[in-house]
Amino acid sequence: MAKQPEKVRKAAGNRGQGRKPGVPNKATAELKRLARQYTPAALEELARLSTQAQSEQSRVSAIKELLDRAYGKATQPIAGDAAGEPIKVEPGVSMTDVAKLLLAELGG
Repeated sequence: MAKQPEKVRKAAGNRGQGRKPGVPNKATAELKRLARQYTPAALEELARLSTQAQSEQSRVSAIKELLDRAYGKATQPIAGDAAGEPIKVEPGVSMTDVAKLLLAELGG
């Protein structure tokens, strides 16, 4: 029988060693700064592709990217089945309760 690897536990002294919420990631800050200088040209190219790309698939993809950047990505409703209404979760209801309700509906 193969020996199972032992779980590695973090020492109590290592807690709090990560980056605090809201503090920029220094490792990627320079990369982001460099990439952002291409934003105007990238948007211009997306705009050009949205009207001049040869394939309809490319035009739709460029339009989607422009709209996502301008207005944010569309929300994705969750439905129990293809013909069903989106699932509505009430505030204060746990996902465990939702899972139990779904299982009961599905006969599980």
